[in-house]
Amino acid sequence: MKNFINIKDIPSKDLRRILKDAKKRKKERKKLSTLEVDKDKPLKGKLIIQMYEKPSSRTRLSFHLSIAQLAGGSITIKANELHLGKGGETLADTAKILSTYGDGFMLRTGSDKKIEDFSKNLTIPIINLLSPSSHPCQVLSDVFTVEEIKKKPISKLNICWIGDCNNVLNSLIATSVKLKFNLNVGCPKNYRPPNFVMDWVRKNKRKINIFNDPKKAAKNADVVFSDKVVSLNDKVNKTKKIKDFKNYRITPSLMKVTRPQSIFLHCLPRGNEVSEEVFLGKQSRVWQQALNRVHVQKSILLYCFNKLR
Repeated sequence: MKNFINIKDIPSKDLRRILKDAKKRKKERKKLSTLEVDKDKPLKGKLIIQMYEKPSSRTRLSFHLSIAQLAGGSITIKANELHLGKGGETLADTAKILSTYGDGFMLRTGSDKKIEDFSKNLTIPIINLLSPSSHPCQVLSDVFTVEEIKKKPISKLNICWIGDCNNVLNSLIATSVKLKFNLNVGCPKNYRPPNFVMDWVRKNKRKINIFNDPKKAAKNADVVFSDKVVSLNDKVNKTKKIKDFKNYRITPSLMKVTRPQSIFLHCLPRGNEVSEEVFLGKQSRVWQQALNRVHVQKSILLYCFNKLR
């Protein structure tokens, strides 16, 4: 049994094993319809419990498909439907019940501590579907998409992030350390990655290049990532934040400083941080990126159950 909570805690060789397995499984599904089950049915008889404390579209749908294609069963619950939310049951007791009824647990939450506490009390694997400091499933899937399109290891590419320094970027930074790729970040001075993230990077003898000028960050990039500047539950002065990021919009002008065959990726939902011309243009691969969540998450599940081939 293994957990999948933060990229920084997963050995590099295991990240590579997950990506390799996902590539094989996607290839094997070319002639199968959406709900046809993988031939080996690796999660047959397994029940996966998903709990969402925050809204979700792609994560919820893609994991539903991932579990179904692996022949597993799933149930989705809301936090306020449990006694943990309103009935006074302790987290430890809830974890015991989840471990009794289910074979795996997945949590999307606004609390890093809650994921940590669940991991200490569960006797089944836990997968982080999103937390304030981490979005590991999204980012590992993004690496898969980059390598699929570019047909080379991400370690041979220049990766750029333009925009807010959020949980997705935290996981991308961790992945850059694990898989050893160049990462430039373009963001306003007051929105740089948190100290605990950069301290961990330095501890692992890697470097992230941070620029206040977005065009300097994007110069010669093979891939440009972005994300919504103001998220749904952002507890900040939203008007001020939008103003602070007005010069960090992904436009055709910015993409011109990247390499000729560069691509644009966005984990969605989108806001005003990217122009229509880029988002719907030839360099954008956002729909392929979204679909690949299914394939990579299947292999993340199998990693947790020690079933990677």
